[in-house]
Amino acid sequence: MTILVTGGAGYIGSHTCADLLENGHQVVVVDDYSNSSPDCLGAVREVAGRPVVAHLADIRRRQDLDRVFEQHEIDAVIHFAARKSVPESVRVPLDYYDVNVNGTRTLLSAMVAHDVRRFIFSSSCSIYGDQYSRPITEDDTPAPTNPYARSKLVCEQMLADMSASQDDFSVLSLRYFNPVGAHPSGALGESPRGNSDGLMPRVTSVAAGRLRSLQVSGGDYETPDGSAIRDYIHVMDVAEVHRVALGHLNDQAGQVSLNVGTGAGVSVLQFIEAFSEACGVPVPYEMASRRPGDVASLTADPTRIAREWGWRASRNIQQMCDDAWRFQRLHPDGYASRGRKPQESRT
Repeated sequence: MTILVTGGAGYIGSHTCADLLENGHQVVVVDDYSNSSPDCLGAVREVAGRPVVAHLADIRRRQDLDRVFEQHEIDAVIHFAARKSVPESVRVPLDYYDVNVNGTRTLLSAMVAHDVRRFIFSSSCSIYGDQYSRPITEDDTPAPTNPYARSKLVCEQMLADMSASQDDFSVLSLRYFNPVGAHPSGALGESPRGNSDGLMPRVTSVAAGRLRSLQVSGGDYETPDGSAIRDYIHVMDVAEVHRVALGHLNDQAGQVSLNVGTGAGVSVLQFIEAFSEACGVPVPYEMASRRPGDVASLTADPTRIAREWGWRASRNIQQMCDDAWRFQRLHPDGYASRGRKPQESRT
């Protein structure tokens, strides 16, 4: 199939593009590179050994999207393009509703106009909020605690209404938990623009010596070691499940939402220990106050996707850390450092 991937130069999008290309699909990327780099797509081509077509476009601009749909026979859309920082969403909520909700609405209207009826949405475990200390199922009631999470839930509600109004419009919303790691080759990984509030980019920055220590946000949660618990999942598992999802878009009518996680909760302090083992040096950290909008625990119950699709995440936390550190060593300055000598471990 020919798949339109919005945000295809981003972290999860680029790994998904590589997986799709390696498995015989054609890929058309739409990205505005606001939090990504066109150089990333060069790495995708190298990994997959096949070309990827890319368009500079803003998903909020209908004319940009019309131009792409007119140039390509698109079979399905995988929609990653969004803003994704919880703390930033608290500071600038309208920006998040503009990009995440309005952008999705504009994309859907373009799909309808060009008769593209299959859609995979990049949703988030954050929609469940701070109400569950046990593994979360898809039937648990959402209660988002920040504008980012609310924007994702609004999109899911919009997609449910959209698919209900058109019998042949199929939607899969994948609620993945915390993607980390990198392509095992080290060619692809997480390379955000500017300072990231994600745990893995901050840990790698400390291990590489760019930051003195890691600020652990919140050490007073009601968890075994006081730090927040998350269900970390390898980005290659997340990429793979999007490809698998393409084969299930027509399983049933309407929107279907599925958790994508491992079912294993890992605390921030346990994560730091695993990454220290991967890079070979201790990662110093300091406890700090909680961040606005953060929650204590988010762990998936992945039973439904295993039962209905026969799919399970297969990579563990140590593989996630090993692969992320390999990317960091090969790309000390992100994609701008492609081809340079790998950096040594910090001592």
